[in-house]
Amino acid sequence: MSRSPARPHVLPVAGTALVLIDVINDLAFEGSGALVAQAEPMSQRLAVLKRRAVAAGVPCIYVNDNFGRWRSDFRQTVAHCTARSSPGHRVSRRLRPTKDDYFVLKPKHSGFFDTTLDTLLEKLEIRRVVLTGIAGNICVLFTASDAYMRDLGIFVPSDCIVSNTAEENEHALQQMGSVLKGTLTPSTLLRFHDRRRKGVRRSR
Repeated sequence: MSRSPARPHVLPVAGTALVLIDVINDLAFEGSGALVAQAEPMSQRLAVLKRRAVAAGVPCIYVNDNFGRWRSDFRQTVAHCTARSSPGHRVSRRLRPTKDDYFVLKPKHSGFFDTTLDTLLEKLEIRRVVLTGIAGNICVLFTASDAYMRDLGIFVPSDCIVSNTAEENEHALQQMGSVLKGTLTPSTLLRFHDRRRKGVRRSR
């Protein structure tokens, strides 16, 4: 498994994308309390990582389930998930996309299956993805698997992914590291650097 030592990983801005998987989520299912309790602090860490990515010029791509709402668009999904009636509203509000972000709606687990993600990554000339989100052992893992089969470099901020249980999350991280050759690291050790912009500091 490629779990990194405690040293920064500097990723070039060119060719890198931050992918946020199912973070706009109502988390409205039986027994979701434990996942909500994990997702709320995770969303704080991910919000910090996203701000650093945006400041460096890294594109942020929301890959989100449509929750079976085939007549809705992403704006309606955001509105539903950020409503106070949704258990996941704090997570969704904290990670609400901006007008500068990209989004892809997915019908199944993987962000690549029956979506435009391939086309978007090609358009943005992306060669490596930073994968984050919910749930680590399902949608994040399936998306990582498809990214691996497309020869994309995979970076996994281990503190920006949650699953229903800590055990399931750790197993998913191990799979992404050992089987999918992903680089696992705390989000605080990820740095973004734009070599094309002279005099610009690396994001911290």
